Amino acid sequence: MKKFTTLLFLIFSISLSAQEKSNIDAVLTQWHKAAGEADFDTYFSLMTKDGVFIGTDATENWQNDDFREFSKPYFDRGNAWSFTTLERNIYTEENSKIAWFDELLNTQMGICRGSGVLQKTNEGWKIAHYVLSITVPNENVEEVTKLKEKFDKQLINEID
Repeated sequence: MKKFTTLLFLIFSISLSAQEKSNIDAVLTQWHKAAGEADFDTYFSLMTKDGVFIGTDATENWQNDDFREFSKPYFDRGNAWSFTTLERNIYTEENSKIAWFDELLNTQMGICRGSGVLQKTNEGWKIAHYVLSITVPNENVEEVTKLKEKFDKQLINEID
């Protein structure tokens, strides 16, 4: 009987984990869809109140209120941004209230990578931290590095 109970527990744990990953996947998909449809309220309802969005520019470390202010004109004009998921990996520990992920996206900037952390709240899973990066093929790194050299040096001087 103990083996049967252990087996049932394992099956339940595996299905619970799969269900949680499915819920997280749905939140991320809905979040990207809300941006594509310029649905400001839905987009920000899927983030925690203290959520952070790290953009592709080195200066973009947006706390929620600042990101709302920055984003509002894009949503108001009816076309925020459109990201389609090409690939997504979701990670969580059993019974955890934290999950993390990485995703490959088709965007207006070409292929980008998103990664972040979600937190399980009383309202469900919410995005607490999101990082968007433009991908650079290895054979183009030197060229891109030269392209952004002046900007990087200026920003390093400002930060130091």
